[in-house]
Amino acid sequence: MENISNNSGYCSDSNMGSREDRTPPNFTSYRTKRSRETNICSEFDDFKNEIKLMIQSLFSAQANELQKIASSQKEIQSSNVNIENSLAFLTVQNEEFKNKICLLENKIKEDSQYISILEERVEDLQRSSKKNNFEIKNVPIKLKETKDELIDMVMFLSQNIGYQFEKKDITDIYRVRGKGEKSRSTPIVVETSSTLLKMSFLKKCKEFNLKNKSKLRAKHLGFRTEEEVPVFISEQLTAKGSRLYFLARDLSKSKTYKFCWTAFGKVYVRKDENSPIVNITSEAQVHKLLQK
Repeated sequence: MENISNNSGYCSDSNMGSREDRTPPNFTSYRTKRSRETNICSEFDDFKNEIKLMIQSLFSAQANELQKIASSQKEIQSSNVNIENSLAFLTVQNEEFKNKICLLENKIKEDSQYISILEERVEDLQRSSKKNNFEIKNVPIKLKETKDELIDMVMFLSQNIGYQFEKKDITDIYRVRGKGEKSRSTPIVVETSSTLLKMSFLKKCKEFNLKNKSKLRAKHLGFRTEEEVPVFISEQLTAKGSRLYFLARDLSKSKTYKFCWTAFGKVYVRKDENSPIVNITSEAQVHKLLQK
């Protein structure tokens, strides 16, 4: 019994010793855990403070940026207002300029129409001043040529074509002045006493050319030299009329129009015997007819 009791006591002491041996580590472990928790809390507080500082810094930067943006926006708004005002001013000016341009265009159109009317009146006056005149072209020039010699040429020509022409029917006669080589074949202008006389003379010249294959030549004007030089008789045209006649002949050369002639200073063309007669009044009209 005692042995049992002693053994029990031994065991009890041994257990106690064992507990005492184990107690310090458990106690020490508990104290270490509290220290770590404290460190973690401290680190967390530091982290929170850092985050707060970062957020505060971010908010501060954003506030500064927003302030700058707001300031820039005000400047932009002010600039936009100025631009809108400028655009409004320019729009008003543009409308004024449009109105002025429209007025000027209308004025130019009216002036152009008036100029055309004046040009036509001048053309009519020039045509009227030449209505009794005809030209003899490609006539060889003589040395020291006189008016009497020119009159003799016309009288000799009238005898050859069978037309009774008198010196008194010629009110004036002259050779057009030329430059250089052109002066050797400039036209001779004959001013007659009436339009009817001129037209009758031109008609006789045309009949002579139709009857004779050789047609009119210098010999028919009394030349003894260069007598085979061809000469051409036509009514005198104005500068504009001559230009239109030159262009109108391109219509007949292109075979678009069969006939081209002048009458009383005006130029006419005709496609064929059954087509209407067209009076040529401008260069644009000729170009338009060529394109058809």
